[in-house]
Amino acid sequence: MTKRLKYAILTAFGSAIMLLVSAPAASAEDEIKNEFNPIETGVTSLSIAPDARGASMGDLGAATDPDANSQFWNPSKYAFAYSSAAVSLSYTPWLRKLVNDIFLANLSGYWKIGSGDNQALSASLRYFSLGEVHGTDMANVTTNLQPYELSVDVGYSRKLSEKFSMGVVFRYIYSDLGFSSSYAGDQSTGASAFSADIAGYYTTYPIIGQNECQWSWGWDISNIGTKVSYDNGNRPAFLPTNLRLGTSFMFPLADYHTLAVSLDLNKLLVPSKPRQADYTDADGQEDIRAYEEAYEKWQNMSPITGIFKSFSDAPGGFKEELREINYSLGAEYSYNQQFFLRAGYYHESAYKGNRQYFGFGAGFSLNIVRLDASYMLATAQSSPLDQTLRFSLTFDMDGLKNLFGRK
Repeated sequence: MTKRLKYAILTAFGSAIMLLVSAPAASAEDEIKNEFNPIETGVTSLSIAPDARGASMGDLGAATDPDANSQFWNPSKYAFAYSSAAVSLSYTPWLRKLVNDIFLANLSGYWKIGSGDNQALSASLRYFSLGEVHGTDMANVTTNLQPYELSVDVGYSRKLSEKFSMGVVFRYIYSDLGFSSSYAGDQSTGASAFSADIAGYYTTYPIIGQNECQWSWGWDISNIGTKVSYDNGNRPAFLPTNLRLGTSFMFPLADYHTLAVSLDLNKLLVPSKPRQADYTDADGQEDIRAYEEAYEKWQNMSPITGIFKSFSDAPGGFKEELREINYSLGAEYSYNQQFFLRAGYYHESAYKGNRQYFGFGAGFSLNIVRLDASYMLATAQSSPLDQTLRFSLTFDMDGLKNLFGRK
């Protein structure tokens, strides 16, 4: 066999191997492209994790220990809070790889009330700025717009037993995009909505070996409410109603050292928008009339009906319903409840948005104040969420009381 022939055979063999390797990848990419069907909602900023602690563990918090930011994750945890009151301020520069003037600011806190340490009132304020946008009206006059989304809420939580609590939250939402969007039509009016959350939290302290551990479960259904519309109700959008289920197990490593491992599952309780490609006639051609009827039915569906419909309406059946479940897995190491290291992972199906990233973070706590920071590292290719930072500053009211109460 000549060298030239041997080289040709090896080259052909190598090309065949490359085709065998690349063909499944190309086929998978085509499948994702054809079946890509994310859930569409309005006021999507309501789904952004506001605080550094939860974000650093992969965006979870349904069953972790209560803190001042539990209003977003699970408000029923406030009834088990260790301090009588706390307030937290968080700041997130958002989509910093694309722009430098979009951010989320969040203020939240709670206050234990009544005797027995069994009840708590809570509140939070979220402000999501979309930066400065340059627009042109019909007279070609350039204007500078500053779209934003805002929500304010109050909550109440109460222990129903020594191990179980429940909580409710009532929320007002205002969104002023300031420019046309898929829901805005030709008008740029602001939109208001109202929603409510309901949540539960269970915690127990099992003895494993000679160590007392903590095992907690939590659930939260958030943003159950009205639709939001920017054009006088002609194109209403569903709020991002979400079901969050979670569990957390904390165990001691040694004196003053603990480790908590947590898992959250999330599913949007929003019906899937019909896809035109899924409606065909007997000849395999697109059935425009059937699609328009399905779209009108989806658009006019009430939010409560949509919640129940969301469990069985995916065009791809049960397989696609499973794709709508996102999961977060995270861990938190603590030294004497003063120094914290955290890490986690968040996964969303490539068919539903492809948000996949690791979270890392640390925290330092004194008697009065705690500072937390987190960093997001995206694993999905070309993700605009990559390198996202969050900062949270929490003040403990018991610590402040003790400080100013000293003589």
